[in-house]
Amino acid sequence: MNDGHEVTGVAAAAYTVPTGGPEADGTLSWDATTIVVVTVRTRSGVTGIGHAYGHECLSVLIDSLLAPRVVGIDVRDTGAAWEVMRAAIRNLGRPGLCSMAIAAVDLALWDAKARTLDVPLHRLLGGSRSEVPVYGSGGFTTYSRDSLVPQLAGWVEEGIPRVKMKIGISPEDDVERACVVREAIGADPELYVDANGAYDQVTALRLGRRLVEQADVTWFEEPVSSDDLPGLADLSRDLALDVTAGEYGYHLEYFQVMAPCVDVLQADITRCVGITEWLRVASATTKPFSGHTAPMAHVHAATVPPHLRHLEYFHDHVRIEQMLFDGVLEPVAGCLVPAETPGNGLVFKEADAERFRVR
Repeated sequence: MNDGHEVTGVAAAAYTVPTGGPEADGTLSWDATTIVVVTVRTRSGVTGIGHAYGHECLSVLIDSLLAPRVVGIDVRDTGAAWEVMRAAIRNLGRPGLCSMAIAAVDLALWDAKARTLDVPLHRLLGGSRSEVPVYGSGGFTTYSRDSLVPQLAGWVEEGIPRVKMKIGISPEDDVERACVVREAIGADPELYVDANGAYDQVTALRLGRRLVEQADVTWFEEPVSSDDLPGLADLSRDLALDVTAGEYGYHLEYFQVMAPCVDVLQADITRCVGITEWLRVASATTKPFSGHTAPMAHVHAATVPPHLRHLEYFHDHVRIEQMLFDGVLEPVAGCLVPAETPGNGLVFKEADAERFRVR
């Protein structure tokens, strides 16, 4: 018996927001970011929202394929909804866009479920902590020193004790930029780097040693391609810092293979099929665990894993979430504290978003 809680509608819309200037990492450049926002409605009048970052075609996949499968399911049955969506994409392929589309709907369903039950989402999920540590993330390779230093040092001044910058231009330039940042933030904050798979194993090994010695870097993300599992494993063994990867994982089995090869396992809730699968991934490993980007999509679920190290407070996504949602959290003493309002605490500012809408 649904008691009026069955899903009556699922709708997706895509919005492309220009960046503040040219941005790039070690292997890709961009000048805009697309967010797909999903709205779930129930017969009782409850609305839930979820979002993912990707291509606008996600909204087509959601509206045409996933929405018809979810309509009619009791919104409290998030597992059942997840399973029918997973079955619906069987012939389209699980990794990639299909998983991202399901993730956005899954996030909206969990929000609607929590609002239906009139509880904060983190309490519905059974959080093990009241706050989630974050690290400031940005420092794009397109940034001049005059842009790079104020951004990372600014996060430290705001109380975030760990910051990450992009590398992958060249080993010499990477080391020089990291040293400039280290001098600006001082000795105590942790400094992370992310190469986005820009280097081969030999170059990454030499670079990693220099980054440790000259800039006290403690985190080397994707020093080689995340497809190079033997390379990641060797670098994890040979470098005196944390070698990390996992952001391109879309299903549990991927992470089970990846986990032994890294020091910290990363997972993106907007890629690995939403809250439902992200928590399965977290519970399947004892490795330190970290949420990748999209802080407002992650924060409630991130209270659950006891071995969670932190969540990425990614500049692009923070900027978009602050523009398009009310209820966005800001770090306090380096942590995000989930709100005690029902659901995920977010309110989509549809009128403000309209100028960015592409579908």
